[in-house]
Order: sequence, then C-alpha cells, then structure tokens
Amino acid sequence: MDFSRPSCNPWRWLTLLASLLTCGICQASGQIFISPDSLMGVENFRTILTLENVPEDVLEYSWYRGMDNSTGNMIFSYKPPNTRHPGPLYSGRENVTRTGSLVVRMSALNDTGNYTVQVDTSNGTQTATGWLEIIKLRDDPDISANVSANASMLVEGMDSVVANCLTNSSNIKWYVNFVPTSGNNRMTISPDGKTLVIHGVSRYDHSLQCAIEDVPEILQRSDTISLTVAYGPDYVSLLTEPYAFNGVLRAVIGSYVQLECTGYSRPVVTYHWIHNGSLLSISEKNLTLPSLSWEQMGSYRCIVENLETQLAFYRDVTIQPPLSRPLPTVKRELYIPGYLVIILIILATTGGAYMCRVLVYALQLSCSRRRNLS
Repeated sequence: MDFSRPSCNPWRWLTLLASLLTCGICQASGQIFISPDSLMGVENFRTILTLENVPEDVLEYSWYRGMDNSTGNMIFSYKPPNTRHPGPLYSGRENVTRTGSLVVRMSALNDTGNYTVQVDTSNGTQTATGWLEIIKLRDDPDISANVSANASMLVEGMDSVVANCLTNSSNIKWYVNFVPTSGNNRMTISPDGKTLVIHGVSRYDHSLQCAIEDVPEILQRSDTISLTVAYGPDYVSLLTEPYAFNGVLRAVIGSYVQLECTGYSRPVVTYHWIHNGSLLSISEKNLTLPSLSWEQMGSYRCIVENLETQLAFYRDVTIQPPLSRPLPTVKRELYIPGYLVIILIILATTGGAYMCRVLVYALQLSCSRRRNLS
C-alpha cells in the first residue's frame, strides 16, 4: 500500500506555493499563519491545521471554510478558556485546541480546500488562509512494504538475524519490539535502509517490522516477524527442607526431606538428579524423600540443562545425620568444713605418735633377742 499523489491541478499547486510564500512573509513579520507542514492530510486519518506566531492575548479563535470569513462559512469558534461554538459548516468532526489549531477527525477527500482562521486579540484581529490537500491511500504492490528474515528461531548471543524490507520506497523506518531504531552497536542498517542486521540477538528481541513514510508522520507498516530467542539457564537454585547450611543438610532417619531445584530459561530446562554418583530416574524439579533412610543419605546433585542453548548448570547438597553430642562432664569440688579439718589434723598427729611408739617398741624387742642368742 502507498499514498496516491494529489491530482495534477496546477492552480492548486500555485495556491499552495503562494500559501508557502505568504507564510514565510508572515513569519518574518510576526503575523499568524497556518503551518505548511499541516496543510496535507490523508483520508480517514486525523488532520491538524496548526497555527504559528499566535499572540498570548487571544480572545477568540474562529475557523472558516474557504477564503471568506463570513458567518455562513464558519466551522467552529473557541473563546478561551472553555467556550466553544459550532458554526453552520460544522460536520461533527471538527474541534479547536487551546492553542487555536483546527482538528479534523476522519478526514475526507472533500475536505480539500481553503481554510481561513480569524484570531481576535486585545490589540486587533488577524487572519490567515491555507490550502489543505487530503490524499487517498491506495493499494500499490510496487511500493508496498513487506519484511522477511533469515531466521525466527534463534539462540541468544550466538545467532544474528538479517531482515529485509521488500519495497521500492527509499524512505524506510525499522522497528524492533515496535520501537523505532536507527542502528546502534548491536544493530546495523544498510545505507539504502532496506536491510537490518541484529548481531547476537537478545532474549528481549521479540519482533521486527519495517515501514515506509512517503507522507510525513503517516506510516505504512509491514507485517510483524515474531522472534523466538532461546536463552539460559543463567543460574540454578537449590532449596531444601530442612535448611541446608554450607551445602550440608542434617536430618534424622525417618524424617521428611525435600529438595527443590529451579532454573529459568527458554525453552524450559530439563532436570537430572544424581545420588552418590548414580543417575536417578527422576526428571522433575522436586525430589521428595517422605521417610529418610540410611540408603538415601549422601550427596545429591541437581543438573538443569537447556537443549537449545546447550548450557547446563548444577548445584550440590549432602544429606548427613545430625552430629552426636558428647555427654556433659560435671566438675565436682571437695569441700571439707573447718572443724573437720582440725579433727583430721589431731587424728593425724596422735596417730603419728602412736606409730612411732610401735616402731620403737619393735626395735627394742629385736635388739633384746639378738643379745640372748649371743
């Protein structure tokens, strides 16, 4: 699709040229004028006739159809701040903004023609006239916009996508995720604007689209190419119940134990569990042990894998019984009352004297026996 050009009526173009020249003179003199950029509209689109050089002390804006600002030709008038009056030529599609611009919704081809604005101020009245041309969109396969890409299934950071805008127009715009782009360190646009290359696609690249702009601010967009970018996993997390500290989970025999493994990627990861070096048949993210046994003790490894990106991460945890605690030692101190100490000292003293006497008596008996034998 593209825009048809206005019919070759030389008088219309002479009128438009005269309007442009008049606008230049008005701009230089400070006179109000209708912006030339707003004097072209498209059928079924909104058209805004914008005023320039508008003074600040405006009392009323009045818009007329044609070059005559008579009451019968009035479309709409607006008195700031809130008074609005439709005129005889009001069709229900017109309005005047707070800055005095005329808005025409759903512009029609018969809206083409001269428009006059009258601006009343405290210092007098100013008028300006401009020729509005409404053009029609039409189907034209030679200058329509279509888009193609070398691939739509991609891997983040590894693949690049090359998109081509198939059109004969030279005014091409590119949109990534419906946001206009003019190229950057990651994206390159060819000199003729027809080719866009995204180097090392990102997971955030969702769609591609091109558009042609043969009339300012009126875009003909192509269909959208949706991108599916595989990525990840970036990491893996392993949550346990009971809580594991420094990779060790302490649990008693017969208790409930659950291991929950999580990894995020596109497409979703596949899960593998390894127990003491042996691959388990479980391929889910959760590993549940309702009643822990001795055979279930040991090391566990969760592996998350993305088959598209060929990336894998793992996390380990070891299940061990609780640490055995030694029996507490009780320190006892011997306490002897003072009076008992005195008694023990007396007994020790008397007992020592008695023992000395016994030893002396025994020595005496031994000596007397030796004498008798001699």
